[in-house]
Amino acid sequence: MRARWPLALVALIALMASGACSGTPVKDGRDGALPPSPVKALDINPLARVKVKDGGTLRWGIIDFPVQWNQNHIDGDTHSVDVVMDALLPRVFRSDERGRVSLDTDYVTNARVTANSPRQVITYTLNPKARWSNGKPITWADFAAQWKAMGGRDRAYRVDSHIAYENIQSITRGASDREVVVTLTQPYNEWQSLFSPLYPASTNSSPEAFGADWINKIPVTAGSFRVERLDPKGGTLTLARDPGWWGDRAKLDKIVFRRVRPDGLVRAFTKGDVDVFDVGPSPDNYAQVRDAWDAVVRQAAGPEYRQFTFNADSGSLSDVRVRQAIAMGLDRRALMELDLKGLGWPTVTLDNHFLMNSQRGYRGNAGELGVYNPKRAGELLDQAGWKLTGKDGKPGKVRMKDGKPLTLRFVVPAGVKATDSEAQVTRLMLQRIGVNVVVQAVPFNAFFGKYLIPGNFDITAFSYPGTPFPMSNSFDIFADGENVKGDDVKWYSNLGRSGSRQIDQAMYRAGSSLDDTQVTDLLNEADKLVWQQVNVLPLYQVPQNVAVRSSLANIGANGLYDLKYENIGYAS
Repeated sequence: MRARWPLALVALIALMASGACSGTPVKDGRDGALPPSPVKALDINPLARVKVKDGGTLRWGIIDFPVQWNQNHIDGDTHSVDVVMDALLPRVFRSDERGRVSLDTDYVTNARVTANSPRQVITYTLNPKARWSNGKPITWADFAAQWKAMGGRDRAYRVDSHIAYENIQSITRGASDREVVVTLTQPYNEWQSLFSPLYPASTNSSPEAFGADWINKIPVTAGSFRVERLDPKGGTLTLARDPGWWGDRAKLDKIVFRRVRPDGLVRAFTKGDVDVFDVGPSPDNYAQVRDAWDAVVRQAAGPEYRQFTFNADSGSLSDVRVRQAIAMGLDRRALMELDLKGLGWPTVTLDNHFLMNSQRGYRGNAGELGVYNPKRAGELLDQAGWKLTGKDGKPGKVRMKDGKPLTLRFVVPAGVKATDSEAQVTRLMLQRIGVNVVVQAVPFNAFFGKYLIPGNFDITAFSYPGTPFPMSNSFDIFADGENVKGDDVKWYSNLGRSGSRQIDQAMYRAGSSLDDTQVTDLLNEADKLVWQQVNVLPLYQVPQNVAVRSSLANIGANGLYDLKYENIGYAS
């Protein structure tokens, strides 16, 4: 099997790199200028530390309280774990709101490519002050242990993803325990995605420790906060300022994460029981919270995008002309307005599969396939042999071919109102071009395992995550299938089941080029090819709506930006 960069598939059903080698963010474009984002990329009430009060407690509402706190474990791949661990664990690189990465010098003072031949070698210099909460220094051994757990060689480790780690050939000690030498098997320009977060070597020492050591506990940390109390039964986690932290002293005394039922978050906020929570895509909740006392809803482009997936293994959609026709028969702007009505968010469609609207390097590559054009859609269907022919040769309402109507099954998870609304509007839109759509609601718990993953659908809708590392994040979504036994094709995370060798080659070029000036161009060239396949039809970058107390600073809708928890606090 060819080497590949697999995707940790995170399908969010509800509407809920560069070459940086120092602390300076990578700039976009040959002249160093960064074009403005078409949507707001960040809304966190940024304040300098000198303008933030010392002290105070922040109460943070979350809708689930995890059992597994190992973020790299398949059961720990949740939003709540991400939010908490960002305050507690080391990371090598941080992202800004445009997806540009720079070193987190609290942990790593230098990281650079030190060789490109015969293998790409990355050398990391660790901060000599960096240590775990148990007093042990952070060393090369922590990096090596995480690679061995995440690299895919020992399948007993139940990891959420092997992204990038499987491309590592070796990790060795450098000139000291504080120098890490990483050798890759092939060129990889998104190497900055590695080791964030970093767990201690003890966590990765065995599959048993990897799975059990972080169940209902967080035994070791290395951040500006430490764990004061974890109450799984009560659903609360209290973090306190860590006096042993070597970086900027945390402004807050404590952060308390509290589990609250989704339908109770607004009430908890208005009563003063929580100070911050994710409002989500609900116009009703948005309106209630916006009018609450001492409240503001911070809004920015979030790190996920809404999309429709077309199954090319399913009947008539195997013809790319039919998929292209369906794309042009859908009014994406109207679908976006339907989803986001009442949220005050601009109607800006997403015209790229790898890069978000707010991300550096974004270009719209949809061409005619992104434009609502029922006439052209009808022409393509005619070319594919689907004719509007009724009785006695007269025009009919549904297109026919070989005596069969053009009928597509739009599968939706029961109880997800937004997805059902999208499907019903899609049915009406495609009626206009002679395509019959049957909306099939299936049990929520069965949607992934019995329908999405096996390909038991024609069209479906959900959200994909975006990250500062577009090729690592998206490669497997669009990679061509592999013949494994005879005619049996394995599609990995490509749920649309369409691809080509040309797309694979274009994505490899974009992911392996070590010329920073070419990477953005290569990404966009790959995206143009993906558009022609109509595997995934992007709709829009999902906005974040985060309710916070009006006096809070450096927290809110952060999008691709990595929050600095030590800077969060109340304005002075």
